[in-house]
Amino acid sequence: MSALLTFSIPLLFSPLVWSGYLEPDQDVLMPDDWTRVGRVDPKQELQLTFALKQQNIALLEETLRRVSDPDSAQYGKYLTLEDVSSLVRPSELTQKVVHRWLGSHGIKNCLTVHTQDFLQCSITAEVAESLLSGSKFHHYIRDGQSVVRSSSPYSVSDDIHQHLDFVGGLHRFPPKGRQDYSKAYSIRKNRSKAGFHLGVTPAVLRKRYNLTATDVGAAQNNSQAVAQFLEQYYHPADLDEFMSLFGRSFQHLSQVDRIVGTQGAGKAGLEASLDVEYIMSTGANIPTWVFTIRGRHESQEPFLQWIVLLSNASDLPWVHTISYGDDEDSLSTAYMTRINTEFMKAGVRGMSLLFASGDSGAGCKHLDKENNAFRPSFPASSPYVTTVGGTSFKNPFKVTSEVTDYISGGGFSNAFRMPDYQVSAVNAYLKTGAASLPPPSYFNTSGRAYPDMAALSDNYWVVTNRIPIPWVSGTSASTPVVGGVLSLINDRRLLKGLPVLGFFNPRLYKLQGQALFDVTEGCHLSCLDEQVQGRGFCAAPSWDPVTGWGTPNYPALLAVLLSE
Repeated sequence: MSALLTFSIPLLFSPLVWSGYLEPDQDVLMPDDWTRVGRVDPKQELQLTFALKQQNIALLEETLRRVSDPDSAQYGKYLTLEDVSSLVRPSELTQKVVHRWLGSHGIKNCLTVHTQDFLQCSITAEVAESLLSGSKFHHYIRDGQSVVRSSSPYSVSDDIHQHLDFVGGLHRFPPKGRQDYSKAYSIRKNRSKAGFHLGVTPAVLRKRYNLTATDVGAAQNNSQAVAQFLEQYYHPADLDEFMSLFGRSFQHLSQVDRIVGTQGAGKAGLEASLDVEYIMSTGANIPTWVFTIRGRHESQEPFLQWIVLLSNASDLPWVHTISYGDDEDSLSTAYMTRINTEFMKAGVRGMSLLFASGDSGAGCKHLDKENNAFRPSFPASSPYVTTVGGTSFKNPFKVTSEVTDYISGGGFSNAFRMPDYQVSAVNAYLKTGAASLPPPSYFNTSGRAYPDMAALSDNYWVVTNRIPIPWVSGTSASTPVVGGVLSLINDRRLLKGLPVLGFFNPRLYKLQGQALFDVTEGCHLSCLDEQVQGRGFCAAPSWDPVTGWGTPNYPALLAVLLSE
């Protein structure tokens, strides 16, 4: 039997043990950009998501190792949703105890999923506060958005505690969306003194990454997807106009194949327009799904709703790109651990999940008056997804080699240990670049390091609300580009009778940079203090925590990934 990759990810820090508290380390402080506007009416209906304890998590992880490691005899032998359900489905005891507990409070309006590890229930605020001791629900508003969240931690009795991971809908305010993106846009616009720049278009991307007009999808059983949250959605007319302007040199689709969820009315979102237009122009002619999670209720957690959808559909696209993230330290250990399990469930089914690395460089958290530390982002820091950073052209007026985009997110997790598939690469970076590294107090050298690879993230053209807009920047641009490249490779693999790439990282790290354009110049931003003076990590030969292994050289990458 072939040797297997080992990437067991124990937690770096044990969570606090408070009797009955499911998420004792969850940050319940109200973010500065939200305003509390009053207590919730006791009779108002809330929709809460109960994450039931699953079985066989270690076996699930072992299965992911086997199907993702190209040296394993089980490589590419993915599981069906029914297989996954049989593996992780909560025990009969767990299901019976949780259902009985909810029923004892008169809660009967609940929906489950195929894997039976989530329950979504409609509950009045009065009953929810009785059910979840300590919870106090308030209305909060921000920029016209309204959510309901609990202002204090919640707990359950000890006999229930052992059967639940967490309850969704109480905490975790939605991230600002594109605040970093907009910041990057304004910075770049203001700093551009060299004159008009034509910017990045599908033709520019195809030239840089060596895609020809014939590099488009053809397989009948291939598809790709993007996911949008809250008020982000695209307009079909924008996509059609984008393709008429920028898609003339290659075969493409001008309509999405499927919308999962409900499109909103009004203006299109810039991020949604960007994601759809660039995954469909890079992964050209491949059917594309759009998951639009607006939130049917104020108490929903939109990202969690998307996760639940993956556990309830047997036929899903092979590649998913998501431009979503939150500060790792703002999320509970229980929540992140369970989300990682959901990523593993997707991986064993053959799905590739790509997340943007963020647009705040290494980030910065103020520990006290004199000390700062870098601030990793999740899910970018998850060991079970492929995280995409950003680059810029070295010469902004020509299709040249690339350098680090200074906003490109990257760093080291404080919650999850470094997976074995990347230990050699990351340790080589830490060793060879030791002299130029930030002080060790700023980051955790034993944490999961990210990103894994990168693509251009600077000066894109996007059509939104029928208007072509230049200077759009961020890793929300680079992520669907890489997703489209992987979709094209999946397409060729499917035509050849090979399995799709699935969870890509184990194979990516075994390539050791082969078939990628190595990015070796530039640093990203971090804390503005005396010790690091705004500089985080810097690019270096081979892997680095700014651009990963580099950017795709499509024909070379296709060649190595078509070989078994």
